[in-house]
Amino acid sequence: MTESVIKEEVIVGRQGLEGVLRKPREPQGLVIFAHGSGSSRLSPRNNFVAGELSKRGFASLLFDLLTEEEAQDRRNVFDVALLGERVVEALEWATRERALHGLPIGLFGASTGGAAALVAAAARPALVGAVVSRGGRPDLAERALPLVKAPTLLIVGGLDDLVIQLNQSALLMLQCAKRLDIVPGATHLFEEPGTLETVVSLAIDWFDRHLPNAG
Repeated sequence: MTESVIKEEVIVGRQGLEGVLRKPREPQGLVIFAHGSGSSRLSPRNNFVAGELSKRGFASLLFDLLTEEEAQDRRNVFDVALLGERVVEALEWATRERALHGLPIGLFGASTGGAAALVAAAARPALVGAVVSRGGRPDLAERALPLVKAPTLLIVGGLDDLVIQLNQSALLMLQCAKRLDIVPGATHLFEEPGTLETVVSLAIDWFDRHLPNAG
């Protein structure tokens, strides 16, 4: 991360969810992250992606989708409707922040957060310019998929066989600009050397191409 990137703690939504906002000096867009089950705003993989995005001029918001108490109930962790509502709250929060005013917004979801991002994109089409899902479960957002308007990139590890099938099925249901990229040699968490860097490259290219006024 360069010195020109400001990193600050923020509070998001009606539940007062903790978040971390990274903001380059002159951001060209904002990417809001939706993490997967068992993760949080501290997710090392999403923080790595956010740091790389900042080098390319994108602000980013990583925030907890659940309160500590809510996270104790595993049903909430997989409640995609609830998680999608929290992403919508983050979108609305961003539109009210003076420092982020007017920035085109993209969503980056991982695992179940991929479904939450798609639910939010379907609910607020005017606010979401592009969506990227890493190892996501878009099938969990089945009802929302045909309603998504934002160009959507699905990224899956080449060794994540079941999730590949689920993403292939979801791709057929999406009616927007869309693409499925499979990263060779990667498992679900993209822990293999170089695989997360490939995700970053694909995501940056997608946001550069599809976020209004970005690039």
